[in-house]
Amino acid sequence: MSQFSFHKGKSTELLAFPHLIEFFLKKTQQVLPSSLPLRENHGLRIIYVLEGKLDWVIDNQQITAFPNDAVLVFPKQKFGGAKEMWDVGVVISISISPRFFSEEGELILGDWSGISEIEQKLIGKLFSLNKKPVLQNFKPLGEILQKIKNEITINELGFKTRINHLLDELLISIARQMSKQDNQRRDFSQTFQKLDHVLRENLAHPWTVEEMAVIVGLGTTAFTEKVKSYSGFSPLNYLINLRISEAIRLLKSSTNSLTDIALDTGFYSSQHFSTTFKKLTGYTPGHYRKNE
Repeated sequence: MSQFSFHKGKSTELLAFPHLIEFFLKKTQQVLPSSLPLRENHGLRIIYVLEGKLDWVIDNQQITAFPNDAVLVFPKQKFGGAKEMWDVGVVISISISPRFFSEEGELILGDWSGISEIEQKLIGKLFSLNKKPVLQNFKPLGEILQKIKNEITINELGFKTRINHLLDELLISIARQMSKQDNQRRDFSQTFQKLDHVLRENLAHPWTVEEMAVIVGLGTTAFTEKVKSYSGFSPLNYLINLRISEAIRLLKSSTNSLTDIALDTGFYSSQHFSTTFKKLTGYTPGHYRKNE
């Protein structure tokens, strides 16, 4: 692939994409001092290595990337070369400017994205929980970046929609790969703690087993078996217990209406909430609140 370089405010190719900061392929055949100093990163930066062994620093963490590896750099992180220069090699780099991204993982991409609000939050949460910026041997990422480059340069009918879809695919693929790679490095107790945290943060979402399995990078069957073996509950029953636990906390500590508590904890109606609550506690929510 030949070199290309598109930059916001300088390249007409990016005029239709205000959420893209830059997109380039860089071939370094000779090292140049101070060509990659340590600086604060702007946007969500994804780098894919085509050739070479590249040593970089991300927020004081030195990493090494090899061909087919992908590296993720978040907004406001310090990024640069280990020796403040580009190593010999070939990389593709794309930087996306989200509308909002916090260290706690709150992610809002913008109107261009077709990813739902709750899924954006989940992706952001996965990004914030991940401490390993290198995704090893991630060839599908290179294929997506190649498609984006082709769409930008060919500029055919529907290219804007197609590129935005590919950017969504890029982020979803990274989140899934991150989950799988994370799961391989940890025993299930750590994986389960991560799942528990994400569920507690998003109890109002109508979770499916498939969505929960994606969070930990497992197939639905394997995920269900592991959760049941570890917790004694099926995934959905475990989720119900989390919801009832949070409902009990809200009944004790707030003056919210029963309907609001039901909706805030993921029950589709106050009747569904009341029936489930009584089944698990022996009391209706109203009776429980009065006796507290």
